[in-house]
Parts: sequence; structure tokens; C-alpha cells
Amino acid sequence: MAATAPFVSQPPQASITHPPPKLTSIKALAELPGLSSIPSIYTFPTDPNDQASSDTKESIPTIDFSLLTSSIPDERSKIIQELGKACQDWGFFMVINHGVPESIMKAIIEKCRGFFELTEEEKQEFEGKHVLDPIRCGTSFNVSVEKVLFWRDFLKLFLHPEFHSPNKPPAFSEIALEYSKRVRQVAREIVRGISESLGLDENYIDKALNLENGLQVLTANFYPPCPQPELAMGLPPHSDHGLLTLLIQNEIGGLQVQHKEKWINVNRIPNSFLANIGDHIEIVSNGKYKSVLHRAVVNNKDTRISIVMPHGPALDTVVSPASKLLEDGSNPPAYKAMKYKEYLELQQSSKLDGKSCLERIRNHAI
Repeated sequence: MAATAPFVSQPPQASITHPPPKLTSIKALAELPGLSSIPSIYTFPTDPNDQASSDTKESIPTIDFSLLTSSIPDERSKIIQELGKACQDWGFFMVINHGVPESIMKAIIEKCRGFFELTEEEKQEFEGKHVLDPIRCGTSFNVSVEKVLFWRDFLKLFLHPEFHSPNKPPAFSEIALEYSKRVRQVAREIVRGISESLGLDENYIDKALNLENGLQVLTANFYPPCPQPELAMGLPPHSDHGLLTLLIQNEIGGLQVQHKEKWINVNRIPNSFLANIGDHIEIVSNGKYKSVLHRAVVNNKDTRISIVMPHGPALDTVVSPASKLLEDGSNPPAYKAMKYKEYLELQQSSKLDGKSCLERIRNHAI
């Protein structure tokens, strides 16, 4: 769900009678008249055994956020248990009754759509050059290291502890600021619940990782129709950096989650967030809760837009397994300590490849 690439130009393979314009985004490529096949650089290696399973009788757990903030101890205790089970069994869960108005959720999707509909020249004002630039837009994930490009454009913004936003389209920054404040409140409360479910103090993660100054990122993903969706990929299998990601999308599906070695299609629940725990919850929990692989597939009819908001520690925070979870000596640290900023730079500068970044700091001797 993270992104690093600048916009790039790729030769089209459409039936065009005049020289094509310079292509700077997947949106521009997808809108070429007569496009019936995709350039080979977008052809993703496929495995026939890797298709999504539709026959699973299991569904992603649902967490009622209102019970997390309940003043009735039994209600809160029960939902903490359910939250812990969701983290351990799935790593993904739906969040309902979260209190964020549906009107704001719809508005941020439409404002992000408006950004992607700007001219290519206008969007290039916000390209960014470094993986930690607070405003960046581009295509694929990291074209400087990728051999295959992904059918995706993105806008990535750092919204907290300092708020950054493009000045186009009109009112984008006002909507993004309001949305970010409300979503951050939800995320911090869920992280408190996760902390408690691990047997830690409810504020342990919040304080130890300095979430008051924690990084909040907004990544808007734009997946236009693809003439050969079976050959392309929106985003490949990956886990997220940070502690907790909250996702919303328009009415078009495309997200798949790996569960028990099968890919499961995620069906949208109106006015809900899809939450997933990130690599840094796996580190803090010393592997009890694991970040989960997920991917984005594309279709040949409709544009999918998703708004993904990872919430992480403060950038200068060193993250390691919680000491309380290591106390009895039978559970040695499974991950090396690493500053969050360094982890973020490592992940964003590399190919998006499963959980390869987390594997680099795993203590393999254990």
C-alpha cells in the first residue's frame, strides 16, 4: 500500500494512427484510443494455482468500534478478546460503528479522484524525489528497481505529525485534514485495544512508540480499467509498514487477502474501514500477531480507487519486541531493534516483495 515511483513513460501497444502523446501515468495509458493489449512491461508472472478462492466459508472478522469505547467493562472486555483473535487468526478485520461520517469518507475518495483527473503536467508538480518526501505522486511502486510495472497510479501524503497536501484540486486539503484527524482517533483507539489484547497496558504501544507524534500517511491508489486484467497486477503481494492501516474504497472491489495459503476476495461493507495490522505490530508482539500479505487485482470495466492510511510510530522511534513479552526467557526476541524511519526507507526503496523487509530484521537463529 506504500508507494515510491515517479511517473514514467512507457511505449503503448495500441492501434494508433498518429504518434501517441508522452505517457506519464497508467491513467494516460489506459485512456489511449484502441488500447486492446498491455505493454509487456506490465505483464505480471502468473501462477494458475494462485487464483482467489471463492468457496471459503470463512469471512473476515468484524469489530464494532463503539464497544471498544464502551463504559461497560464486560462489553469492552469481550471486544478486546475478539480483536486479539482477529489479529491472531486473520491480521485483517472490518471496523463498523467507528463514528467517522460517511459523507467525509465519500468526500475524500472524490477529492482523490479529482487529483488523478488533473492534467499530467499539474500532477507532475507533486512528483517528489525521495521516499520520505511528504507529497509524492507517481505510478507503479518503485520503477527504479522494478522489472515489471504495476497497473496503478498513486498519491502519497504525510498527514501527521505535520500536515502536507497538494493545493489542487480545490478544497482537497480541507477534506484531507478533517478526514485524517478523525481516522487517526479511530486508529489510536484500536491500537490501544491491540495493546491490551497482548496483555500489555492499553497505552503501552501508544507511549512506547510515541504515537502522539506518530507518522500518518495517506496513499490514494488509482487502478483504471485494464484490457488484459488477467496479465496485470495493481499491487503485488505485500505487507504494510507501521502498526495499523485503515482502508476505504469506492464501490469497485479488487483487494485480496492471503488466509490459510489461499487468496480471499474482500467484499466491501458500506461505511466501514478495512483494518490490517502492519509489520511493526508483528515486531512489538514478537510474532504473536503477524502482518498479512495482501494484493490488488484489476478489472477491464471500472476504475477502482482506494484510500489507504497506515499509522506508525514516530519516525525516530526505535521499535523492538515489548520487553514484557520476553520476560520469562522462553520467548527470546524474534526481531532486531530498528528505527522506524530506517525501516520505512528500506521498504520504500526496494521492490515490493512480500514480507522481505521484515525478514531482513528477523533473528533467524531462533
